[in-house]
Amino acid sequence: MRHWLTVFLLMFLFVSCQEQKEHTAPAINEKDSVAIMTSYGVNTLISDSGVIKYRIVAERWEVNEKVNPSRWIMDKGVFMTQFDEKFHVQSYIQSDTAYHYDKQKIWELRGRVRIKTKDGLKFFSEQLFWDESSHEFYSNVFSKLITPERTLQGAYFRSNEQMTRYYVSNTKGSFEKGDIDGSDKDGGENQEMKADTTKSMEIAPRPQAQPRSKGSRVPLI
Repeated sequence: MRHWLTVFLLMFLFVSCQEQKEHTAPAINEKDSVAIMTSYGVNTLISDSGVIKYRIVAERWEVNEKVNPSRWIMDKGVFMTQFDEKFHVQSYIQSDTAYHYDKQKIWELRGRVRIKTKDGLKFFSEQLFWDESSHEFYSNVFSKLITPERTLQGAYFRSNEQMTRYYVSNTKGSFEKGDIDGSDKDGGENQEMKADTTKSMEIAPRPQAQPRSKGSRVPLI
């Protein structure tokens, strides 16, 4: 009797062990998009070849090298101060979200993109790219540009990094009378400007501008 009871208990324990399941999560592998760093309350200076280029202020900064292409992600807003070679403030840049593709050296700014330069120029858009290699800004969505002299808005925008030479296509805006008849209020000659409010507008450069043309791309005028 005891022998059969012992056998029965052993069989019961064996069946019970077989029915148990181990609950485990799948292993994390290299294909998973896991940030290697996430920082909060960031206030840092970014330099290139020993020269400080800009300051970044962001509530949240994530560095992710697993996604393709790898990028920095600032999805809680970003504020940047751009400097020239002598560490003088060149412009202020802000947006709701920013992605920095570190390998390509390209910034993508999204949502309420705003720029204000030391010369009083203001830029507004919902998306803007900043190519650090070519030192250019460009946007393929509706953009608005306000200078002390005029207001422009169009579907395509491109400019040099200092926002002193720019190109806007499919433009419409307001202009001073002197912009159209070729003379200013004092009777002098204005800078050359070619205007077609139904197609495009090219603004003449300011004296201090440094042109940077690239191949067959539309030249900055």
